[in-house]
Order: sequence, then C-alpha cells, then structure tokens
Amino acid sequence: MKTIHPAKRVNEIKEYYFSQKLRELARLNKEGADIISLGIGGPDLPPSDQVIKSLQKEAEVPDNHSYQSYNGIPELRKGFSDWYLDKFGVNLNPDSEILPLIGSKEGILHISMAFLNPGDGVLVPDPGYPTYTSVSRLVGAEIFNYDLKEENDWLPDFNQLEKFPLEKIKLMWVNYPHMPTGRKAERKIFEKLIEFGKKHGIIIVNDNPYSFILNKDPHSIFQIKGAKEVSIELNSLSKSHNMAGWRVAMVASNPQFVSWILKVKSNIDSGQFKPVMLAAAEALKLNQDWYDTLYSTYAERRKIAEEIMNELGCSFDPKQTGLFLWGKVPGNIPSGEWLTDELFYKAKVFITPGFIFGKNGERFIRISLCASPQKLNESLQRIRKYKK
Repeated sequence: MKTIHPAKRVNEIKEYYFSQKLRELARLNKEGADIISLGIGGPDLPPSDQVIKSLQKEAEVPDNHSYQSYNGIPELRKGFSDWYLDKFGVNLNPDSEILPLIGSKEGILHISMAFLNPGDGVLVPDPGYPTYTSVSRLVGAEIFNYDLKEENDWLPDFNQLEKFPLEKIKLMWVNYPHMPTGRKAERKIFEKLIEFGKKHGIIIVNDNPYSFILNKDPHSIFQIKGAKEVSIELNSLSKSHNMAGWRVAMVASNPQFVSWILKVKSNIDSGQFKPVMLAAAEALKLNQDWYDTLYSTYAERRKIAEEIMNELGCSFDPKQTGLFLWGKVPGNIPSGEWLTDELFYKAKVFITPGFIFGKNGERFIRISLCASPQKLNESLQRIRKYKK
C-alpha cells in the first residue's frame, strides 16, 4: 500500500502543550498520584444562577433547537454592544461591527484565514499565547516574533518593530491585559500601536479576554480615536463570566473587516445553540456586583499564589492583573521548565513553565488562579514539604 502522509501544515505544528501534559496528569492521577493542577486558565466556578436558569428555560422551547444565523442572534449582538458601551465607553454597531464566535480561539483562526495569504508576515509576541503561532503556521504565514521583556515592562519595543520587513507584514497580534505576564492595558500602549498600524498598513488585533480579572480599570483598543480603521478586538465570556465551556466570544471591528471574517466563519461552522446565545445575552446584563464578587474571589486566591511564589524564591510584579501569576525563577534554578518538572513529579503540583509562551519566558513560571483556596493551600504545603 502506498504510504499516506498528512498535509504539510500538520508537520508545521505540535500538539498543544496542555493537551499533552493534561493527558499525562490524568494518567498519573488514575494511577493514584493525586497531582494538583495549577496550570490551565479554565475557571472552576459556575456562571451566574440567572444565566444557568436562562439556558434551562430556553432549552425547553421547541423552536430553539434549529440552525441559527451565522452572525448570531440580534439579542447577543445587542448584548455585546451594550456591554462595550457600559464597560469601555465604546460604541459598536450590533448589526455591522460585532460578530459572535464559538470562542475567541476560533476567532484567531478566522481572522488569520481572512487576512493572511501564504507568505504574508505576521507579528507575534514573545512571550505570548501559543495559538497565535500555531494558527499562523497553519495558514502558511511567515512569523516574526517581537520581544516583550521584563526590562521593558513587557511592552513592545517600537524601535525593534521598525526594523522588521514591515512591507511584507500584514497583521500584528497584541494581548493586553497580557497573558502570561499580567501586564495591564493602558491607553498610551494602544495609541502607539494604532499609530504604528496606520503608518505601515498593519492590522492590529487585540485579544482582550482578561479585562475584568483583578482589574478595576478595563480598556479596549477602540477607546483610541480612529482605531476601528486598522484594528480588530476579540473578547470572550470564558473568564469574565465563568463560561469557558460554553464557547461564547466575539470579534469587533469596522464593517468591512467583520464582513470578511464572517465570509470565512460561515464556511466553517453553522452557528451557535440559540439557548446558549440567549443565556450569554443575560450574562452581559449582570450588574457590577458580579464583577466585584469575581474580583474578591480571585484576590483571595492571588494571595495564596503569591505565597507559593515566595516559597519558591520567585520574584513577581504585584501590579499584575488577570487569571494568572507570572514569576521569575531564582538564579540558582536552571530554568522554569526544570522547576515545574521538579514540582510535577516530586511535589505533585502542576505549574506551567514559561518557555511554552516563547524564549523570553524560559526563566519564568505561571500559576493559574483557577483552583480553590483549599487546593492552592494544599499546593503550598506540598511545595514546603518538597523543599525540605
């Protein structure tokens, strides 16, 4: 039989790190290892009761189980529009500037397919979300990693950016509040990015799912005048509303950009489940008490995560926001990967090594706050025992 080979693009990417590690964790736990996971940023808390009740109610309506529009129901688009006006002071036309998505990870693929031809250049942050790199490879784009470094407060170095072959670069991924470093968004960052994008005809895509986690001053790139002309923003209910498994997100931009993304999306999926979309619209109406409670919950967990970092001798910026705590390993430790392997196999605690986010993360580790205070405290005790 003639040998069958996969498409070349399959050889351009690796299995997602967490896919491999969580499979190993599950196998070891099945064998009795009892490893605590502080790795994944998947909220362990449920959505609001009114959101769950909405889903239950709408799922019982006989007419709610058919295919839905590719651009989502009007109630959800209006919900996102009202949410952006309320939380960011940004006006988005729900009929032409918002497109609901089955998760923002899907949106990264749709945007890349809509704008990048094989060989086009794309600017990807290092450290940054690994999916920006893998999706760029899947569409055949040429990747140019731009450095985010501790000494520059994890911000882009615009002198470095100007040295790239900008005539061939079409798109730039940014992510503020930043994952994994927790660097907050600021207006001046977005102003510089929009100026850079307009100067060189580069689309600036801000991936913005962490605005409401340990952050009382949320920002959108669209707060900058003229930003819609050259930018796109992704947002999600996964972290802000504890709805990660529901797969509800959005992409927003000018009507032309959104229409191109919709053209790709409509050839890939068949819309979302209507009761999920209606429940998501309810989630977007939650009052400030919801966000305040979420803040308090993660603030309690963050204190324990900081104790873990201190116990490990890691340094960190206390001004970080978001769902994680990013820390630098001490000089006597070979690397972040070495330390996390030690903790995984000897202390029975899974913490994410920073190298998976790029070379600039090699001496860092990341602790997820998506674990109960009890599990975080148990992790702290295990690490203290391991160090003895």
